Amino acid sequence: QWAGSSWYFLRYMDPHNDKALASPEALNYWGQVDWYNGGMEHTTLHLLYSRFWHKFLYDLGVVPFPEPYHKRTSHGMILGEGGEKMSKSRGNVVNPNDVVAQYGADTMRMYIMFIGDFEKAAAWSDNAVKGCKRFLDRIWNLADQVKEGDTYSKDNEALVHKTIKKVSDDIENMKFNTAIAALMTLTNQFYDKGVNRAEFQTLLLLLSPFAPHIVEELWERFGLEGMACTSSWPAYDESKTIASEVTIAVQVGGKLKATVTVPMNSDQEAVLEVVKAEPKIAKLMEGKNLVKVIHVPNNSYFANRICICSEISALSLFRFGGRSRSALLLHPENACMSGTEEGFSGALQNRFQPALTRTKIIKF
Repeated sequence: QWAGSSWYFLRYMDPHNDKALASPEALNYWGQVDWYNGGMEHTTLHLLYSRFWHKFLYDLGVVPFPEPYHKRTSHGMILGEGGEKMSKSRGNVVNPNDVVAQYGADTMRMYIMFIGDFEKAAAWSDNAVKGCKRFLDRIWNLADQVKEGDTYSKDNEALVHKTIKKVSDDIENMKFNTAIAALMTLTNQFYDKGVNRAEFQTLLLLLSPFAPHIVEELWERFGLEGMACTSSWPAYDESKTIASEVTIAVQVGGKLKATVTVPMNSDQEAVLEVVKAEPKIAKLMEGKNLVKVIHVPNNSYFANRICICSEISALSLFRFGGRSRSALLLHPENACMSGTEEGFSGALQNRFQPALTRTKIIKF
């Protein structure tokens, strides 16, 4: 039994040959197995033996290539709820037919791909299955909100291109769970910003590998040509995966007061002009002098945030282990900008006592 299962994939190349395992012509025509995937329990059994047998046959000159598979992967095991291995004795075996009968084949298919990393074990969760069903219901209901439009809208264009790139790359790398998460994010945006026909068609194409049945139903309902599963995969424009604008949160006195939208990579002066023109900020700054501004462009440190300190306070940014951890608003008498390190250190003690054991305070 073990001997036969160790080279059966070679026999598939020339199954009716009664003179040899397989002819040289057939072996050269079919070549290596492109991709062999098996369960984790096969890694030390069948996959190990098959490679040993193949190398033996290669040494004898029977096969023309030294390795049996061009690519080999092992998928993780799906455990029962609670993280235990499924078994009849434990009564935690999940029958796929029951899930399909209750939620549909698309939900079952999607949940298996969404459950976790492809190569890692993951515990089954009935609640998570219901979550996948709710997501597919949202896709179905979104169809009623689709507007006319044969190009991506300005609001959605960047995220659509990002999602095409993300899903395409994740499928190739077998990161199906994060691909589905990206589709969920895109769906949320469509509910928030609206969706047109072109955008919805792209969403269906990206969803097709994960939930083919509901996609084909909606594809036909919208009168689209052919079938989604045989249509061309959507292309993305690399330049459009980068947003042209960024929304920046504005803090005054350590509290969020407004948000403004500015072009990407705007310098501090340009951002500050937009911030000062914001009515809420202008009102807060009446009669006050601007002491300090902390502006971090785009997505560094305080992601998309500008901090304005009036004369009554100063803001200090703290980093531990190379990461931004927090910001404290300190009265000038106790702030580092006043040159009083003792007050600065004392304010830190209350918030970061565990992290300050071996922390050097650097003033800037």
